[in-house]
Parts: sequence; structure tokens; C-alpha cells
Amino acid sequence: MNVYDRAYELAQALQGSLEAKQVMEARAAADRDPDARRMLADFQRRQLELQQRMMGGEEPSAEELDGLGKLYELLSLNPLVQDYFEAEKRLGVVYEDVNRIIGSSMQSVLLP
Repeated sequence: MNVYDRAYELAQALQGSLEAKQVMEARAAADRDPDARRMLADFQRRQLELQQRMMGGEEPSAEELDGLGKLYELLSLNPLVQDYFEAEKRLGVVYEDVNRIIGSSMQSVLLP
């Protein structure tokens, strides 16, 4: 068994999952609405900037985190954006579950 082949199979399974398809469909629906597309792009840009700063060792202020949370709540009032956020959360749960399964299976190898 080639581990890398299995990893690629897992990646394809994730890409072909119902949850991934729902994210793509929700994003396509949001992209068809100019306001939803603009709001979602702006939110994701801000989110990415904050994540990059955090990876660089910078701690975001409480105001920045609060502002992003409030923006998320505001954007969630748009049904198209809300559908996208919900689909993204469902895919995130699947991704976290897979990571947890892989991580827990390696504990017996790494921790005698």
C-alpha cells in the first residue's frame, strides 16, 4: 500500500464529497449576486489578512476580532452568504473529523 496514493484518494474523496459540492454550489449562488459576491470577498480578504498576521506572530487586538465577528454576523443576514457560511462549516467539520481520525491512528505509532 502506497501511503501517498491513499492520500491522493482521500483528497479526491473530500473534493467529491457532498459537503464540498454544497460549498461550491453555495459559492456559485453567492457569486451570481454582485452584493453577496463583494461582501463575501471583502470578508474573506480581511479574514486572510488577520490569519497571515497571526501566523507571523502578531496577536490581533480584541477590537479586530470583535469587528470580524460582527461583520460575520452582518453578512449572515444575506441568505446567499449565510448558505455559503453554513456549507463551509459542514465541510470544515468533515475535514476536522478526518484529521482527528488520522491523528488518533498515529498516536499508537508515535507514543509507545
